[in-house]
Amino acid sequence: MTDYFLSNIFYFIFGTIVGSFLNSVIYRLKKNESFLKGRSYCPNCRHTLNWKDLIPVFSFLILKGKCRYCQKKISWQYPLVELATGILFFLIIFYFPYNFLFSIFYFLFSCFLIIIFVYDLKYYIIPDKIIYPAGATALIFNFQFLISNQFSIFNYSILSGLGAAIFFLIIVLASKEKWMGWGDVKLAFLMGLFLGFPKILVALFSAFFLGAITGIILIILKKKNLKSEVPFGPFLVSSTFLAIFFGEKIVNFYLHYLC
Repeated sequence: MTDYFLSNIFYFIFGTIVGSFLNSVIYRLKKNESFLKGRSYCPNCRHTLNWKDLIPVFSFLILKGKCRYCQKKISWQYPLVELATGILFFLIIFYFPYNFLFSIFYFLFSCFLIIIFVYDLKYYIIPDKIIYPAGATALIFNFQFLISNQFSIFNYSILSGLGAAIFFLIIVLASKEKWMGWGDVKLAFLMGLFLGFPKILVALFSAFFLGAITGIILIILKKKNLKSEVPFGPFLVSSTFLAIFFGEKIVNFYLHYLC
């Protein structure tokens, strides 16, 4: 029991470290800089950061949310992404403890989704440099079902991806890209490919529900109006994680109590 607990804590800590790297990817992706070369630096004064400045979450707390060198405020994005990645890695190991291969794919997929979430939230675009390798990861993930002769799972995943993408494509064409963008079509395909059926239905329903509720709240608070643009990617990403961890329980609850 102690070993199991320590193992989960290890994955949480590992996740926060990965989250720190994802923050660098998000920043450098926008700047069109390589995230594989060069040391981390402050985005304000561009001073090279010391190892003491790069401890996930703790450095932010110790420095009281300010750069050690220029005293400019550090965005809350950094500790939140680190924490979110740590929690997701912990949940992946908690829910899928007996299949390490599955866990690896879920780790990778989660990293792509976190980048998409933050990038779309900040810049209102889902970058192809992330969505395409994420799609390749989802395809490789599904090929294991093909190799193990689980053709029904593989076919459901492909059909789920195509179905979700076509649904969003109709919305994009009907609204002339006012309601949805092409990035959402690609993300929907990616979601269906990875989640399969019926989890993709849980994810899509949840995304529209969360989007509607958030939109109403923003309008009530006068932060947005009916013509304001709101990125839909973060809702799709959040709902994908919901479907990954609780999709089967939600479907079973619906079939048992509501049908």
